[in-house]
Amino acid sequence: MANPLRAEVVTLYKNLLFLGREYPKGEIYFKERLRKAFLKNSHVTDPEKIRELIARGEFVIKELEALYFLRKYRAMKQRYYEDSPNA
Repeated sequence: MANPLRAEVVTLYKNLLFLGREYPKGEIYFKERLRKAFLKNSHVTDPEKIRELIARGEFVIKELEALYFLRKYRAMKQRYYEDSPNA
């Protein structure tokens, strides 16, 4: 793996680890799955394939962020708005 791509992969891994702290099924579950996913693709040496995998990882980051924002939104909505019986 080339140096610039290696740095991108390490950064991606660190970002995913950070986001995994709040994962609904637990941090340990997330870490195990993340580690397996990265080890599964550790043999890849083609720079184009590595870029595709990095893009997939960035997509996962966006999905996790959306999940967390939605969870926070729902929690705030429950706190500040009463459920109406007609809804």
